[in-house]
Amino acid sequence: MSTDSAALTPGTRPQVPAGIDPRGPQVAAAITSVVLAVTLLLGDSTAALVLLGLQAAVFAVGAAAGPQHAPYGWVFRTLVRPRLQPPTELEDPAPPRFAQAVGLGFVVVALAAYLLGATLVGQVAVGFALVAALLNAVFAFCLGCEVYLLAKRATA
Repeated sequence: MSTDSAALTPGTRPQVPAGIDPRGPQVAAAITSVVLAVTLLLGDSTAALVLLGLQAAVFAVGAAAGPQHAPYGWVFRTLVRPRLQPPTELEDPAPPRFAQAVGLGFVVVALAAYLLGATLVGQVAVGFALVAALLNAVFAFCLGCEVYLLAKRATA
């Protein structure tokens, strides 16, 4: 009996790190890009505030539960992934989760700015979030993920 199997009691499973399909956050970023672009086009209207509020909710779920549990993750799992080949590798969900929290921060700043009448500040915050989302959607470069990894390295 090996030491690995001795550590397991009947009915338990070995701990395998959970991973996510890296294409999921990229699809979510594409949807986010559309939402944020439409928000900018709508200006400081009520419709823009509603869209920002909905995007904030999506980011909040992604930051709290992980991007795979957010509404856009459901869209990817249900509508997109079944039409794709299985991923060649899985990704740690922690960096995209952090990126969702950063996105939430920018959207909350934008919402507050719009509500306080600081339209330009709101547009700049939405613009920063849009650029980050577009980088992920178009180039598969997750800016928030990179910040997460740099912070991990700095604190290691």
